[in-house]
Amino acid sequence: MNVVWFKRDLRTIDHAPLYEAARTGLLLGLYAYEPEVVGQSDYSALHHGFINECLAELRDRMTELGAVLLIRKGSVLDVLDTLHAEYGDIHLYSHREIGTEVTYQRDREVAAWIQAHGYRWSEYSQNGVIRKLKDRDGWARRWSAKMREPIVEEPVKMNSPAVKQIGEILPAESFQLEVSCPEEIPKKDVLKEGVQRGGSVEAEHWLESFLGQRGRLYRSSLSSPLSALEACSRVSPYLAWGALSIRQVYQKTVKRRKELKSAPEPDARWLKSLNAFLSRLNWHCHFMQKLEDQPNLNCVNMARSYDSLRRDSWNEHYFQAWCTGQTGYPMIDACMRALCTTGYLNFRMRAMLMSFSSYHLWLDWKRPGEYLARCFLDYEPGIHWSQVQMQSGTTGMNTVRVYSPIKQAEDQDPEGEFIRKWVPELVQVPQSYIHQPHLMPEMEQIFSGCVIGRDYPLPIVEHATAYHYAQDQLHALRQTKQARDEAREVIKKHGSRKRPARSRREMGS
Repeated sequence: MNVVWFKRDLRTIDHAPLYEAARTGLLLGLYAYEPEVVGQSDYSALHHGFINECLAELRDRMTELGAVLLIRKGSVLDVLDTLHAEYGDIHLYSHREIGTEVTYQRDREVAAWIQAHGYRWSEYSQNGVIRKLKDRDGWARRWSAKMREPIVEEPVKMNSPAVKQIGEILPAESFQLEVSCPEEIPKKDVLKEGVQRGGSVEAEHWLESFLGQRGRLYRSSLSSPLSALEACSRVSPYLAWGALSIRQVYQKTVKRRKELKSAPEPDARWLKSLNAFLSRLNWHCHFMQKLEDQPNLNCVNMARSYDSLRRDSWNEHYFQAWCTGQTGYPMIDACMRALCTTGYLNFRMRAMLMSFSSYHLWLDWKRPGEYLARCFLDYEPGIHWSQVQMQSGTTGMNTVRVYSPIKQAEDQDPEGEFIRKWVPELVQVPQSYIHQPHLMPEMEQIFSGCVIGRDYPLPIVEHATAYHYAQDQLHALRQTKQARDEAREVIKKHGSRKRPARSRREMGS
């Protein structure tokens, strides 16, 4: 029996395991709600709902093509035991998953199970990440070659045996999952954007609208949380959970760029934006490769010489204020509340949130990283944990970048539109004080209906003091021989061999 194991690849197009299994005989699709995965601190009800929407569409499409998608609750090994007892010999088909140590260990156990039974497991790559990579030399060339390979067609017809129990798509309540948005952040009923819905049809809609209209100003608009909402592609959730393959996105973008170039008067803005977007697709896999090469990046510093940094500095009050958007820094609070409610935030603001947690609040990155993982609808472990460590200064090889929440607010939300939308306590605050409301005179606070310390908190830390302390700590550590020696090793293992045309700092798409 051919068993196609779906994980982060919830689609039927450009799905080599499904195509090959359908070509060679009877098949059963399989998705398992794994307690080992669902119970992790980086998994949330937000993710679960999106996955379920993808599963519902996937199941319907497979039914149309003549196949069955089994839904099971339990460890994959237990599920395989059951299938083995019912159908005998199994040929397992799947994509390789680029995940943390939890899924990496799970895959090792599945491989041992397959070997013990004398069965076969055909694994396929679905992106530009390379398993058992010896070094980074030539990686970019191999990635480009992978992206140019033909899209795997959807099977024209599939056949499945009769199945007594297909299984149900289970809601988040079945697993007592933690919601991503804390109760302290009120759910807003005035939003137009909301949370993106799952499935390949929705994925195609977002990609086509980006390449057709929305993406023209992508390059110049991706830094502001206001303009990025419209100008960014918004396909990252579909890449993260596999409703789209990155090769589909790459090839449609290249095709669109070719069309624009052939126009009598090519639009320079469009071309620059699509070039920038293509470079970020490359960075997408570049960062996933880091986790493939070191699966414990969600719990261990990339540079171990930084293990003593922030070791005894945890402050639960700071952490809770950061989680709930109550830091007294309007841009930080607006971004966190927007993220918790919609599951989306543009890259620069994500980096600012993590930077603020690690440098201003001097919090170890692990719990903040887990919190953000639960909030991001597009949580992709390889990208997420590499970025969390980069913005926390623990990679040993990246420039220490401490974002000023005040400057970012002035640059990216000069009129305070984003702040007022998400921090309604400040809606009547005058323009001159919207970025630093704690500077308002007492009478101005009363007139605006926002008394600082009562209606909106004072800044939780003083920016200049926190900034200089963080810089001094990082600078001193980086000067040690151990840190310098280790930095060379980290660059050798994880560093890019080709500097992109534009800045490394903004990889979000």
